[in-house]
Amino acid sequence: MTAPAPASLSVTLRVWRQAKAGAAGRFVDYPARNLSPHMSFLEMLDVVNDELTLKGEEPIAFAHDCREGICGTCSLMINGKPHGPSQGVASCQTYLRSFRDGDVIVVEPFRAAPFPVVKDLITDRSAFDRIIQAGGYITARAGSAPEANGLPIPKGEADLAMDAAQCIGCGACVAACKNASAMLFVAAKVSHLGLLPQGQAERDRRVLAMVETMDGEGFGGCVNQYDCSAACPKLISHDFIARLNKDYRQATFRAAFAPAAKDDGGA
Repeated sequence: MTAPAPASLSVTLRVWRQAKAGAAGRFVDYPARNLSPHMSFLEMLDVVNDELTLKGEEPIAFAHDCREGICGTCSLMINGKPHGPSQGVASCQTYLRSFRDGDVIVVEPFRAAPFPVVKDLITDRSAFDRIIQAGGYITARAGSAPEANGLPIPKGEADLAMDAAQCIGCGACVAACKNASAMLFVAAKVSHLGLLPQGQAERDRRVLAMVETMDGEGFGGCVNQYDCSAACPKLISHDFIARLNKDYRQATFRAAFAPAAKDDGGA
């Protein structure tokens, strides 16, 4: 039987503090005492920040929004792992029962050159936004909700597209990869559209533009060690990377041998 969680626990947070982008940073220890094991990691940071504020000290800056594992904003490196020790959860879904009384918990921002630190635990992940802007969309007129049976899609493909569409863009895959690769993120965004009929019109242009933008943002290449899928809070499979590579090769081939546009003489 699993031992019952203690009524309360106390830990020491070793937090990365950095005043602003480009400034020197350092780790600072903060005691966090008499905490409920049922508190989320972000709730613990709230408690610590309340204490710092009452003492007139600068609170720890960290990003958060939905706190339901949906938005991907709460990206923290906890004891060297993106989002903490548990699999399939974001930082906001990590609970203190995952730790032991007296633990020293190291908290730092995601470390990757394309994710520069803004302040403390907050990083600038707008590189992901620019990759999406390069092609992570469809231009088909959506209109109102279509009839469910108007465009039949095999269940296997629909399910696979939904698996890829779970990506919340948190960046854990980048932080986990020793080469800071964004291949799993791009693969998920390319695949969930490429698997559906609505995404076919821009399929080649999408994969070429998104991969080119990814490379231009400074993300590294895939090292095929699959730390990305292990760290993903949605457990998105690294199999999508193989699908991305296939789409990219085919799009590159078709682009190389596409007939040149005819010059109409300016008419």
